[in-house]
Amino acid sequence: MPYAVANARGVVMVDVAKRAGVSQKTVSRVVNNAPHVRPGVRDRVMTAIAELGYHPNVAAQALARNRTHVIGMLAIASDLYGPARRVFTIEQATRRHGFRLALASLPDLERDTVAAGVQDLLGSGVEGIVVEVPNHLVDLDLGRLDLPVVTSAGRIAGVARQAVIDTDQADAARQATNYLLGLGHETVWHLAGPRDWDAARKRLTGWRAALRDAGRRVPPVFYGDWSARAGYQRGLELARRDDVTAVFAANDHMAMGLLRAIAETGRRIPEDISVMGYDNVPEAEFQMVPLTTVGSDESGTAERMLSELVALIEGDEPPEAEIDLGFSLIFRRSSGPPPSR
Repeated sequence: MPYAVANARGVVMVDVAKRAGVSQKTVSRVVNNAPHVRPGVRDRVMTAIAELGYHPNVAAQALARNRTHVIGMLAIASDLYGPARRVFTIEQATRRHGFRLALASLPDLERDTVAAGVQDLLGSGVEGIVVEVPNHLVDLDLGRLDLPVVTSAGRIAGVARQAVIDTDQADAARQATNYLLGLGHETVWHLAGPRDWDAARKRLTGWRAALRDAGRRVPPVFYGDWSARAGYQRGLELARRDDVTAVFAANDHMAMGLLRAIAETGRRIPEDISVMGYDNVPEAEFQMVPLTTVGSDESGTAERMLSELVALIEGDEPPEAEIDLGFSLIFRRSSGPPPSR
């Protein structure tokens, strides 16, 4: 079920004033560190601020003076290569555009965590937000904020000014699967990402569509958690099956774990089993058997995301359709024809 961002309206200065039993002007004086406020009154206001979780509207204050040139990013905290690389490339692109990045890194997608992340960004006076969380899991109530948004995680309901920028991951998975079928494999097995990740669903959908369109058997799906460990553990199961000759893994780290599992069971790559990954991480090229994979221009994606967001901040109309930045199949030695029977 989607999670709602807590307190859709947000805590405002008048709420603090009511809780503290003072005027809104007094709250403003405390927030702005004005002199001549009695210590007892200041203490009551500060207590109300802490209890209510109030964040001064830095954006409004800054706009009254001038632009803040701060862009916010809402991202899931992860040491996985894909999410971590996206944060890094967005931060670099933000600097190139003359902005500063305020990052809300979420340890989980619980209601309170997401709400706190959004409030932290608002407290930083952001002029626009990059959303990099699986937003089908979170009801991101960003429409009320009237801020421009750019995302690669799918369109967000209620946001009038947004740009959606991504690779067509379903098509990339379809073409990767078709490539393995074109080598002569009767079917292709799939090592998928977590069931609740949008990227994993898209890649699984593309893989399945390719097999069905080709009239091939659709094998059972093996699920992992994006890690090399999961690839290794599920790879041991796949490698022991005589009917497995080709595997498309939903990311390179699982594919690299799969490579090790296949080698340890005594089967050869690609003579017995072909392996294909997704992401083109830097180490994919330098495995004992270099990994065939799907790649995209991550720096170009970050640059386009920031260009679109800055244009929205400056008043341009949002694009009507999603922006597809393309991908490429990168052929290395982990893929080849099936073994002769």
